[in-house]
Amino acid sequence: MTAVSPADKDAFFQDVEAAAKKAIWCALATVDGNEPRVRMVHPTWEGDVLWVATGPTTPKATQIRANSAVDIQFQVAPDDFVHLLVRGTAEVLTDPATKKRVWDVMDYDLAQFWPDGPESEAFCLLKITPARVELSEMFGTTNKRVWRA
Repeated sequence: MTAVSPADKDAFFQDVEAAAKKAIWCALATVDGNEPRVRMVHPTWEGDVLWVATGPTTPKATQIRANSAVDIQFQVAPDDFVHLLVRGTAEVLTDPATKKRVWDVMDYDLAQFWPDGPESEAFCLLKITPARVELSEMFGTTNKRVWRA
């Protein structure tokens, strides 16, 4: 395992974003009481922050409000055997300025789900701030790089 130095942080997160773009979906784990809950999401990286679009009353948003701990696992294209794991905290954001700004950051058309645009009250964002990010190959056995906040 190689620890990512502060000097290499930007380059590392560029590699993370490139790997994530090869994955269509990833698994987001939240906590519901004392039990994990996992669902598929399509997040977008912005530097060292991960964004997920959702609704403010979805189970994942409700669970994150109660317990901000999250784990995310991307399974990048099977032929690459690249693995991307993220552990951090999430927060539910509903403020109009952030919703409008991040609407254009997301790498898919959010209007498919929220035709009223970023002003929709049915739309909110999960901002995931990583504490640990692991990028590796072959199930973590090769070229394992780990960044810690």
